[in-house]
Amino acid sequence: MTSIEQNIQKTREQICLSTEKCGRAHGTVELLAVSKTKPILAVEEAIEAGQRAFGENYVQEGVEKIQHFATTPFANELTWHFIGPLQSNKSRLVAENFDWVHTIDRSKIARRLSEQRPSHLPPLNVLIQINTSGEGSKSGINFEELQTLADEVAQLPNLTLRGLMSIPERADDYDSQFKAFSALTEAQQKLLPKHPQLDTLSMGMSGDLDAAVAAGSTMVRIGTAIFGARDYSKQTN
Repeated sequence: MTSIEQNIQKTREQICLSTEKCGRAHGTVELLAVSKTKPILAVEEAIEAGQRAFGENYVQEGVEKIQHFATTPFANELTWHFIGPLQSNKSRLVAENFDWVHTIDRSKIARRLSEQRPSHLPPLNVLIQINTSGEGSKSGINFEELQTLADEVAQLPNLTLRGLMSIPERADDYDSQFKAFSALTEAQQKLLPKHPQLDTLSMGMSGDLDAAVAAGSTMVRIGTAIFGARDYSKQTN
């Protein structure tokens, strides 16, 4: 068993324990392996270990991996999630290659993605990113802007609004983590009467997984705990 396989198994066990602890059913939280800056060989090891959903922060790097694995036998089983900040000049590459975008924070980007999504592909699954902590260094919109943006995104023909995403301010104590994640869950609940299709909350990483699952996360983004420390010197945007 490779170290990556062991790490995936350990992470899945942690997710199972977290769901059990808060009385949630197994299989209600998806593991998104964050493979940014990691080589293709590392992703191959994760795939061999049964992982099928991968998150990428850098457009060009992600597209290169997607195109590589498009020629492999398990191409149709993989889903690729763009989870980084998205610039307008890179939106076409994302629209043409990815299955999900987690970081919608303005209607301009959403419109471009819808317009640029190829007609032969299914609608692009998208999440609206919320800045739950109000930090100036964090991407995402304020809670007050959510209803308007959700209404706009939901009307775009080549996008499917699936839910919300956040990267809360780092906190080491469980109570603070849970409070930040619960705010996102509450925001999604308020949208459900008008947007009942919302089924995804992308929140939680290695250090706050337990709190995220307890607060209602349906997708946790785990990178270092699976692939090890990242080498940012080789990143390509």
